[in-house]
Amino acid sequence: MRQTLHWSLLALTLILTGLGLAYYKHTQLGFPLKSDLVEEAWTVQARLQMRAGTGPIRVEFQLPQATPGLGRLRESFISRGYGLAVEESGNDRVAHWTVRRASGQQSLFYQAVFYRDQFADFTAPQPPFPEVPELAEPYATAMQSIIDDVRRQSADVASFTTELLARINSSAPSEEVALFNSNPEFRGHPVRLARLLLAGARIPTEQINGFRLVDTDRRAQPERLLAVHNQRTWIVFDPVSGQRGLPERFLIWWVGDRPTVDVEGATLVALDWSVRRSELGALDLAEQRAVMQESRIARMSLSNLPLQTQAVYAVLLLVPIGAFIMVLMRNVVGLPSFGTFMPVLIALAFRETGLIAGLILFSTVIAVGLIIRFYLEKLQLLLVPRLTAVLVVVVILMVLLSLLSHRLGWDVGLSVGLFPMVILAMVIERMSIVWEERGAVDALKESAGSGLIAALAFYVMSLAQVQHLVFVFPELMLVLLGLTIIMGRYSGYRLSELMRFRSLAAKP
Repeated sequence: MRQTLHWSLLALTLILTGLGLAYYKHTQLGFPLKSDLVEEAWTVQARLQMRAGTGPIRVEFQLPQATPGLGRLRESFISRGYGLAVEESGNDRVAHWTVRRASGQQSLFYQAVFYRDQFADFTAPQPPFPEVPELAEPYATAMQSIIDDVRRQSADVASFTTELLARINSSAPSEEVALFNSNPEFRGHPVRLARLLLAGARIPTEQINGFRLVDTDRRAQPERLLAVHNQRTWIVFDPVSGQRGLPERFLIWWVGDRPTVDVEGATLVALDWSVRRSELGALDLAEQRAVMQESRIARMSLSNLPLQTQAVYAVLLLVPIGAFIMVLMRNVVGLPSFGTFMPVLIALAFRETGLIAGLILFSTVIAVGLIIRFYLEKLQLLLVPRLTAVLVVVVILMVLLSLLSHRLGWDVGLSVGLFPMVILAMVIERMSIVWEERGAVDALKESAGSGLIAALAFYVMSLAQVQHLVFVFPELMLVLLGLTIIMGRYSGYRLSELMRFRSLAAKP
């Protein structure tokens, strides 16, 4: 009882650990379960063009902030000859470029790549209630009249803002709203006017500046959104349409009504923005994201190894898959075979030759080698010299088959050299012994069983999904180990035995 509990807990621990690690990498780090998945990415670039003066230049540039649903993959600054410092305070991020002396036209570039990130969010502290603006007449009376009318037709902060924006953008505005719209300070600036009137109602507000990440390459201009706080959370509104909620794929660049860039010692000639959509492999994106998050688990990824080493492990990790199929075929189905791991190694060789060609080459080498093995039996050689002779024969057969296939233009035959020569020699020896001891029928059954298991293992190991999972989630080997331990305790009937004795089971 204690032994049963021990192996049960061990198998369960291994399975849960492997699945848990794979689940964490998929859900938290974004490692994909499929190899052909791609993710959308957007590259946003800002180019500052300036005309330098005669003294030092200082440039302050607002950098993008955290945005719900969007994560920043990487960013780069191109500013030859300038010093760079990035200042972060809460959600605010500002780049400071400085140079002691410059002349002529100057260009500074900022570029960042963004991707979909369901865990990204925008958090800002709860602001204090604003002071009521002190306006001169008749603006003060007009503001109070608008606030009173809107308050009577609203129930909360959200409905108040919706009604206020509808009045501001109305094609037939009231006299009070028309008064503010006639002022150059508010004409064409609905966010500025809405914030003024909302401050009169003691409602905290913010101006959100950013870009819509579109599907096509184009020049872009920052858009302004209105955010109000209802003492629980921020609510975003489109200042023109009044639509509630942050637009889909809207990148928050900076918050507030301050300018994007502030230049001292030079004249800002132009500030150009561009947005470009692209696609990244989901695996590459997950690895880059994990590096930015400094994930310890991601550091153990096989993708960090040299390419040559990755290629080796990409094949090596498939061996346990083939071995587990061997366990199922032997212990559950009851299929006979020569040896334990020989079919798995043959299946790996099939990856180079192909299944049909590999079976033909395998059968040819085994058949010819078996005939020569029976001839060597008549010479009454000792075991080790006999095995060596068989191995030499196998190598000669491989060479002859390769030369023949090359003359016939059948390049697949050239891959026969990848077959495990020692394994083939042992198979020939094993098959001849079974032939002598139990007859030709048993020898052919085990040979056919080995070929069938190798073919099935080759099919499973050739699946792109299997290759992707074992390479990206090598911790699944723990799951395979746990299942193997469970299968190792199986002592019931095999499927072949149920078929063999089905007549006995049918008798009353």
